[in-house]
Amino acid sequence: MNSIHYVGLDIHPSTTELAIIKASGPIFQRQRCRTSISDLVETLAKIPRPIHIAMEEGPLADWLYRNLLPYVNHIPVADPRRNRLIAKDSDKDDALDAEKLAQLLRGGYLKPVHHAHSLDRMMFKQHVALYHDCVRQRVRTANRIIGFVGRHGVFVREPAFAPVEKRPRILARLPAHPHLRKDLKLLWQTYDLAAKHVTDMRRRLKRLARKEEPIRRFVQLPGIKWVRAATFFAYIDTPGRFASKQKLWKYAGLGLEHRQSGARHQRVRLARRANRVLKYILLGAARSAVVKGSNPFAHQYHNWLAKATPPPVALRNTARSLAVTLWVMWKKGVAYDPNRVANSAQLETALTPSTPANGRIS
Repeated sequence: MNSIHYVGLDIHPSTTELAIIKASGPIFQRQRCRTSISDLVETLAKIPRPIHIAMEEGPLADWLYRNLLPYVNHIPVADPRRNRLIAKDSDKDDALDAEKLAQLLRGGYLKPVHHAHSLDRMMFKQHVALYHDCVRQRVRTANRIIGFVGRHGVFVREPAFAPVEKRPRILARLPAHPHLRKDLKLLWQTYDLAAKHVTDMRRRLKRLARKEEPIRRFVQLPGIKWVRAATFFAYIDTPGRFASKQKLWKYAGLGLEHRQSGARHQRVRLARRANRVLKYILLGAARSAVVKGSNPFAHQYHNWLAKATPPPVALRNTARSLAVTLWVMWKKGVAYDPNRVANSAQLETALTPSTPANGRIS
């Protein structure tokens, strides 16, 4: 059996540095080529198989991952925040970075970042991410308008100026200064454009989401509609990437991290390296399910409150239950069944090891 050749790639827009090492450790070859699929494939074809290559997550990583995958045996995309040997070392250049990446790959010390295998799935995720960016832009502009008029003693919320016909009332309460009115109208034009983008993107997102069979099952859950279902589908990509529900919770920002050294008191805190978009849509879905009531998730929430659990912790536990339900439905290919959602006793067993008894997190 041929020994594995480990290849580290240090990628730049114009050139890529390659460092190839053997399974025994020594450098086999160093090389530089243009950052193009054809040049990289030609270079990799000259390396004896099997080939394992590694690159760090970045703007070009997804493109290279999908196009180089058929030509190698293994290709993890590494989380650069975990590669302290590269980032913190005293000597640093492109050739050294590629060699260190290959050595970390050989030792099994890389934390891989998940990437979709197909272009269609990546484009769907990109559209979902762009939709959420448009929503943030609309909210950001609305907050600027609220702050702008608030400086003149006019305190409003977004619904007070979102419809165009309500805006003359706000103008009537402001000083009759020409520059103020021109600036405010400019902000309103920016807001209207951002709101139009959100509406158009949401319409297109729903149209794309209806084509995916798992999403059509996700929307059966209370609190889950097309945007939230599409976001869960896009960012999880495949249910098989998580070995346990605890790993799913940590990725979604709902899990807890335990930190302890020696005989010191163990600290418990929320996972910080998480997907924030996924976290907020799951918490939002939990809130919606609780408000609707008459569903298993609302019952779980109120059962936690009855046990003197603080409301934020009870809401997070409910969001965890929603996430696990979506995950299991996807893995098993089944429809939503309220009777199969974990009852409060089962949920308590699942969450107690990760949740402090008093609900407090340091």
